[in-house]
Amino acid sequence: MSTVRFENINKFYGDNQILDNINLTVNEGEFLVLVGPSGCGKSTTLRMVAGLEDPTTGNILIDDKNVNDVEPSKRDVAMVFQNYALYPHMNVFENMAFGLKIRKLNSFDIQKRVKEAAEILQITDLLERRPKELSGGQRQRVALGRCIVRDPKVFLFDEPLSNLDAKLRAEMRVEIKKLHQILKTTMIYVTHDQTEAMTMGDRIAVMNRGVIEQLDSPMAIYKNPVNHFVAGFIGMPQMNFFSGMITRSGGDASVFKSGKLEFPFPNSNKGVIEQSIILGVRPEDIEIIKKNQPNESSFNAKVELIEPLGSIFLIYLNAFGIKFTCSSILNDELVAGMNVSVRINLSKAHVFNTDQKSISLN
Repeated sequence: MSTVRFENINKFYGDNQILDNINLTVNEGEFLVLVGPSGCGKSTTLRMVAGLEDPTTGNILIDDKNVNDVEPSKRDVAMVFQNYALYPHMNVFENMAFGLKIRKLNSFDIQKRVKEAAEILQITDLLERRPKELSGGQRQRVALGRCIVRDPKVFLFDEPLSNLDAKLRAEMRVEIKKLHQILKTTMIYVTHDQTEAMTMGDRIAVMNRGVIEQLDSPMAIYKNPVNHFVAGFIGMPQMNFFSGMITRSGGDASVFKSGKLEFPFPNSNKGVIEQSIILGVRPEDIEIIKKNQPNESSFNAKVELIEPLGSIFLIYLNAFGIKFTCSSILNDELVAGMNVSVRINLSKAHVFNTDQKSISLN
């Protein structure tokens, strides 16, 4: 197991800055996920560890050794690509063994390593097949096997599941996580899919425009996003955002106002009274109230669309022209066009200032 450290990494292509002062330590045996939208710099960050990109300034360290000037082949890292990169004229065994032959390992060690990797990945019966005879999931296992046989210090994954269908992606997420539990090797995984990030990573680094917006465990980021971008990017369905203002309604009472939408907002911080804010609410924290249970904390909305997702419904609502989504358990009483009463669980709401940073109301 090895550590990987990024120290003050900047990357420019001409005048275009791709990475902006990245400082990050990947701990021994950790599964770290770099997640963010296309163009945020996550793949560039990964490729620097492999030696396929050079930092403009800053240092990359593996086991506290600066590897800026170390050739890719001598960094002892293994990379799994999106397109698998298998040799079509070689069978599975030959693909997995090729890197070991280049390193001039003896045939006994090659046989042993390939067999052990094939058993871990459950592809022993595929060793004589060529890539064209394999499914997408099987090809991905071969690509993983080719890395496992090398017993590298660090595994690097560059969006390896993007070419698979939804069912295979779910299966391979489990397989890669199991692989990490077996090998206990340091792994860095790049994806734009927040579901992959949430389900696979020990920690997640959420990237945007070349910077790391937040680095923490998946649930810590989900529950306590540091800004508007992270809150909107992590979570499916996406968090709802209401732009408005918290104002006094008399005495110590406060209300949140967004256009014609208005509802009580308890325990607000005096520092945000009469200031523009963005209220973030996850769909599961919005409740549709039964007709005979409306109260002073609820407001009216119209059901525009209902999406059944098996055990839950996604319900698209409109209140005074403000559109938002809630998730609810199966409810056959709801139909599009219906007027309903809605209540927000404000104890789980998030508040962001005009700079889009999270602020506390306590």
